[in-house]
Amino acid sequence: MLNDFFVSVFTEKSGGVPNVVNTSRERVSLEDRIHKEQVKNHLGKLDVSKSPGPDEMHPRILKELIEEVSEPLAMIFEKSWQTGEIPEDWKRANIVPIYKKGNKNNPGNYRPVSLTSVPGKIMEQVIKEIICKHLEGNKVIGNSQHGFVKNKSCQTNLIAFFDRITSLVDKGEAVDVIYLDFSKAFDTVSHDILIDKLGKYNLDRATIRWVHNWLDNRSQRVVVNGSKSCWKGITSGVPQGSVLGPVLFNIFINDVDIGIESTLIKFADDTKLGGVATSLEDRDIIQNDLSKLEKWSEVNRMRFNKEKCRVLHLGRNNQFHTYKMGSDCLGRSMAERDLGVIVDHKLNMSQQCDAVAKKANMILGCINRCVVSKTREVILPLYSALVRPQLEYCVQFWVPHFKKDVEKLERVQRRVTR
Repeated sequence: MLNDFFVSVFTEKSGGVPNVVNTSRERVSLEDRIHKEQVKNHLGKLDVSKSPGPDEMHPRILKELIEEVSEPLAMIFEKSWQTGEIPEDWKRANIVPIYKKGNKNNPGNYRPVSLTSVPGKIMEQVIKEIICKHLEGNKVIGNSQHGFVKNKSCQTNLIAFFDRITSLVDKGEAVDVIYLDFSKAFDTVSHDILIDKLGKYNLDRATIRWVHNWLDNRSQRVVVNGSKSCWKGITSGVPQGSVLGPVLFNIFINDVDIGIESTLIKFADDTKLGGVATSLEDRDIIQNDLSKLEKWSEVNRMRFNKEKCRVLHLGRNNQFHTYKMGSDCLGRSMAERDLGVIVDHKLNMSQQCDAVAKKANMILGCINRCVVSKTREVILPLYSALVRPQLEYCVQFWVPHFKKDVEKLERVQRRVTR
């Protein structure tokens, strides 16, 4: 049932086949591209606690046999690069359904995470290095993207966006922020459109051909507690859990903000749009931007989950305008969880402080009930590993300003030292 649902969200292949060789750059030379030391370096970084893919080749075995397998793997990778041929095992995935929230009997409440071939993942690392070098050297990925980008994070996303938004509110402007939700974003990436965009961004022919063949004719099965479903074909999407998936997704969504006049910022597929909403003309600009985004989603065969798209109205003189995407009106929200941080219509972060203090106290309570020894040597490492990350996540963005909020967080820390 789960696999039937996961494949039901895929978009169909288009009738045309992308031209994977008609790009402006010639195929890059293989010299110093794929060699034994490069493969050996990746093998040395393998996490032996990770699960193998359908080929059952465990990372622990590869890591322990690093000297013996580095050169043969380098030869296989180079041959794959030269010919564009991908072993079938690299295109198969065991899907582990990760529960998100809601009704556990609803397959829509599970995220499909792919467990793929470990040697295939190492080859993906090699291809990723080539792609990232090109993207960074040519500044392809726009500044609005903060997900899976070097030196950017959830924190930089929040600070960059809300520095602009709060400065407008401080000037007395009404501001509207629209939180946009793509439906199954990673799973609905159109392969032919993605390949076309790789060509437009001038990646070399060999890279485009390899990525095209890696995406083509993939298959998956769901594995739960040792039980396996039948294999199903994959017609769209970039595998969640793969090495190349996030990079390819960033390329696919990179042009979503072309022509947008409001402030738009992304963390992978988490997208928000904000702008001044004081006058009717201001609100028309935001509405026009939403219409452009709707058009982009149609052209790129992705869908917005409009029921989950929400508008956060900020500023004292806000008119609480109703925006539309297509024929659907977007709902209002008094507070949104933005990349794990609660942002409310007052922008005072009290709700975030309450949530953080509550979760930290819950974890401390669990430690007190489950850990017999209360010595400093035992409690401090647990605090550092389990509680402190809750208090410090994106704290530079939501740092409390009110005394009552500061005291809530200080009480958590005092509880540890008692």
